[in-house]
Amino acid sequence: MSTDFCVSALPTGDLARIRSQEKDDFGNEWVVTVQDEDGAPLRCCLRDANVGERVALIAWRPHDVGGAYAEVGPVFIHADPCAGYAKHNAYPAGFRRRSQLFRAYDAQGRQVDNRIVEGGEAEAAISDLFASLDVAYLHSRNMLAGCYMFSITRPDLAV
Repeated sequence: MSTDFCVSALPTGDLARIRSQEKDDFGNEWVVTVQDEDGAPLRCCLRDANVGERVALIAWRPHDVGGAYAEVGPVFIHADPCAGYAKHNAYPAGFRRRSQLFRAYDAQGRQVDNRIVEGGEAEAAISDLFASLDVAYLHSRNMLAGCYMFSITRPDLAV
């Protein structure tokens, strides 16, 4: 199946700034923990944290446009620089086992659609949502907590 989308983790420049300041963009001092079990979904490299890795929890606002849908929420990142996410034209393998909520937004940052998606159905759901010209980008969100995971854009709109 061809991939007509681009997956983006948190921007490396933003992560570098947050790591150097040791606080997020909302003034929250961060607390670094060492993972004692696998599983925290990392938004810097789009995989689960492994035992022994240093992880920080920060507040993050994924929208670059304002408005009522520009939510701030908690996300896990590596406390130290990592390789990031390199397979931008592929759905993250580390999220295949997770049910996700895809929120579709228009160019003004307004929600225009939502879809509950199982990892194995991600590409079909992305294609279906992007079939609407009103949809400018998608956010993948945790099904239970609603936390932001990553952004999905059309390849010509990738950042």
